Amino acid sequence: MANYIHVPPGSPEVPKLDVTVQDQEEQRCRDGALSLLQHLRPHWDPREVTLQLFTDGITNKLIACYVGDTMDDVVLVRIYGNKTELLVDRDEEVKSFRVLQAHGCAPQLYCTFNNGLCYEFIQGEALDPQHVCNPAIFRLIARQLAKIHAIHAHNGWIPKSNLWLKMGKYFSLIPTGFADEDINKRFLSEIPSPQLLQEEMTWMKEILSSLGSPVVLCHNDLLCKNIIYNEKQGDVQFIDYEYSGYNYLAYDIGNHFNEFAGVSDVDYSLYPDRELQGQWLRSYLEAYKEYKGFGSDVTEKEVETLFIQVNQFALASHFFWGLWALIQAKYSTIEFDFLGYAIVRFNQYFKMKPEVTALKMPE
Repeated sequence: MANYIHVPPGSPEVPKLDVTVQDQEEQRCRDGALSLLQHLRPHWDPREVTLQLFTDGITNKLIACYVGDTMDDVVLVRIYGNKTELLVDRDEEVKSFRVLQAHGCAPQLYCTFNNGLCYEFIQGEALDPQHVCNPAIFRLIARQLAKIHAIHAHNGWIPKSNLWLKMGKYFSLIPTGFADEDINKRFLSEIPSPQLLQEEMTWMKEILSSLGSPVVLCHNDLLCKNIIYNEKQGDVQFIDYEYSGYNYLAYDIGNHFNEFAGVSDVDYSLYPDRELQGQWLRSYLEAYKEYKGFGSDVTEKEVETLFIQVNQFALASHFFWGLWALIQAKYSTIEFDFLGYAIVRFNQYFKMKPEVTALKMPE
């Protein structure tokens, strides 16, 4: 399997609880969460447990469970969204979580259950687009991503990216139409034809695979809300490893740069300019080399090469999330305009393509 992830020996086992948390009505959701807490926090009095729903996510439901007012100990219960097993390999997600936890890059994973998982709450603030362009914060993000990318594959095994495999799978799952007439009209008029999408995927695989970007353990979904900044400690942590796995290093960074534009109100004028990218990539390369034990001297040529790889791989990120949004438009029960989001991502792909493909590698 291309995406084989090896959990380091000695990593704590993660219990799997035979519990299903119903999320359609509040009382049944509470009952499910409490039955998980009986195992995880048996000393908590169920009558004193507060449940707080987070509403930022567009894939899953996330509930914080705690006792008292201080929120010193918070158990997060994440309930998988409808049909997300089509999009996410849950076994790989848990392995990625455990690998990152073993390297001090993730919170503690408490358990999995039939339709979700429970993990430790990280204190701090989930970021917004205005934060990720702040040099004090983006240098921390670059450094943390470098730390993850520098995690060694098991026993010298050479990992392969499963990006094209996954993209092909998503392509096979996209809807051919919608029952609602207006939605269907919008879908047919604004989404490129399957033939065109297929041609673009073939082109990308050929061009991007030959850019020489190393394959490393990637987060693959570094949107602003998945970055938790703790100002007091002066650090950042990443959350949500659903899409984590081995991938091209430049894809992970390009995907993050695309996320500068936000999710619910996408604005690509916020995509980082060349100067900001130069600073970001230099910080990243210094940290990556340091973690790999190569010293920390970075040349202009190295920054320029990574800049080109990242901006060309940003195309693959637009395409990937465009396909993802089409599948979500068909199956998700979450209130969000997934079709509109797919249209935005594909439009940006075609707009960006001539500009980034004109970039030439330094001699």
